[in-house]
Amino acid sequence: MKKLSHDEIAAKRIKLESVDSVKKLPVYVVLNSIRSNYNVGSIFRTSDGAMIEKLLLCGYTPCPTKKEVLKTALGSTESVKWEYHKDAKLLIQDLKSKGIKVCALELTDISIPYYKVNNLTFPLCLVIGNEITGVSQEILDLCDFSIEIPQYGIKQSLNVAVAYGIAIFELRKLYESREN
Repeated sequence: MKKLSHDEIAAKRIKLESVDSVKKLPVYVVLNSIRSNYNVGSIFRTSDGAMIEKLLLCGYTPCPTKKEVLKTALGSTESVKWEYHKDAKLLIQDLKSKGIKVCALELTDISIPYYKVNNLTFPLCLVIGNEITGVSQEILDLCDFSIEIPQYGIKQSLNVAVAYGIAIFELRKLYESREN
């Protein structure tokens, strides 16, 4: 085993000019009122790693014009498509009208552990809520189902960007298993 150099890693990666031709994970991610610039930047970077379809920033979620978002995103704001929508509810209603199932990453009375989700249809919309209050009930009422990351310690949740990373790569795994 030999650790790869930065140049060796970069040689295996797609280039920015060809990112539009790469097959994306057909998942739209709604970030609803995420407050931390750093969490948003981290989510951009993770979204690039999973090569999602699009990030949809809503409410008071900071946009990539903020220097703190750009610092943490490390250039992924150029490779990940994104849009800003003031009202997450209207956006989700629009996605549902196009036949896209909507999933909240939230602890609910009927949420499914993220690793037990089956029979998923793609494209899918994954909703991520505020760091403190999570996904609002108003938005949950629009969701088709919710997934959770079981917690085994004294805390009730993970950092929003960490939780997103776990969930999106599980969705990537599920999608790839159906493609093969």
